[in-house]
Amino acid sequence: MPRPFKIPQSVLVVIHTPALEVLLIKRADADDFWQSVTGAKDTLAESFAQTAWREVFEETGIDCRPGSALADQLHDWQLENVYEIYPRWRHRYAPGVMHNTEHLFGLQVPSDTPVCLSPREHTDYQWLPYKQAAEACFSPSNAEACLLLPRFFQGRSLP
Repeated sequence: MPRPFKIPQSVLVVIHTPALEVLLIKRADADDFWQSVTGAKDTLAESFAQTAWREVFEETGIDCRPGSALADQLHDWQLENVYEIYPRWRHRYAPGVMHNTEHLFGLQVPSDTPVCLSPREHTDYQWLPYKQAAEACFSPSNAEACLLLPRFFQGRSLP
């Protein structure tokens, strides 16, 4: 049975510590492609927040789902990027779909938060100061999101 086409609506979640160190993960299907957590909606009815906590858990093992200790640390930045889908990944979308809408979130975690990668999606991770993280990101929209982090952080404390 063929896989259904991806929905061209996704999230980008900048996971960071109180010291503004950003978690970057390396894609398994692209050499030296570092990024924040990203992922498409599973259904049109799925909210961006649901997509965000699902993707964070699937890709890193970090639990920010409702009822978890970090649930209140997932913040919707109320920003969206619309970008052209890279040609190498267009086959995952319905014919003629060329653009994706990406909704931005931030997730503050303690500095000692363990990361458990999904090996079919990612092969490595690193924590970098936000400016260095921006320089390491392959995607321009991801780099910009890292640079926006101080604007949205505002010194929030962890529970």
